Amino acid sequence: MVPLHDNNPTRITPYLTYTLIGINVFVFLHELSLSPQQLEQFFYTYGVVPKELTASLSSGDPDRIVSQSLTLVTSQFLHGGFLHIAGNMLFLWVFGNNIEDQLGRIKYFIFYLTCGVLAALTQWFFSMQSGVPAIGASGAIAGVLGAYIIRFPKAQILTLVPLGFFLTTLRIPAVFFLGFWFVQQALYGVASLQAPANIGMEGGGIAYWAHAGGFVFGAILGPILGLFSSRGEKRSF
Repeated sequence: MVPLHDNNPTRITPYLTYTLIGINVFVFLHELSLSPQQLEQFFYTYGVVPKELTASLSSGDPDRIVSQSLTLVTSQFLHGGFLHIAGNMLFLWVFGNNIEDQLGRIKYFIFYLTCGVLAALTQWFFSMQSGVPAIGASGAIAGVLGAYIIRFPKAQILTLVPLGFFLTTLRIPAVFFLGFWFVQQALYGVASLQAPANIGMEGGGIAYWAHAGGFVFGAILGPILGLFSSRGEKRSF
């Protein structure tokens, strides 16, 4: 199922959401300019390589710890292909504006990056010795989804749904659309524990635990940062 739009208007122009999308696209365009060898090095340098993060924490070297910890942020702006970035940016476009509206831009920025960091750490916890770089904005965006489902559970999501050889659109309540998405990620995450070579980050695929973790942390952090504050309250930039 592909979300196309929601029926949840905002009071603001979501400039930060647009900026985040712009940064991700800019970095992806840079990736396209690299040779395969350069791109691989780029991912290993700025993506989260769990075994490198584990080794840095074990070493006790402050410089190494800092450099590896920074990848928890830089990895959020890297993507492995057109479908990867297109899917992530579509979800951010559909759901990010309302969370930016609710939190205000400064808190939303803190929320977004924090969810991304915690999502990456969740994936690291389940695959500490993986040598595969974890990249992508999906952990941070999962946090946005977690906040969205608890703040706007009744919002209607216009969704593209495949029916055999045909495509149709349905309006699905956010609680069902995002709830199904979360359960799917959690189940795949559990499956990855039994089949690390085929599912999840170990096989260079999707970091399902990052998705599930980001979603849960988003649902927790959102209210702490003011997700349920009055929509009529004026917010600072």
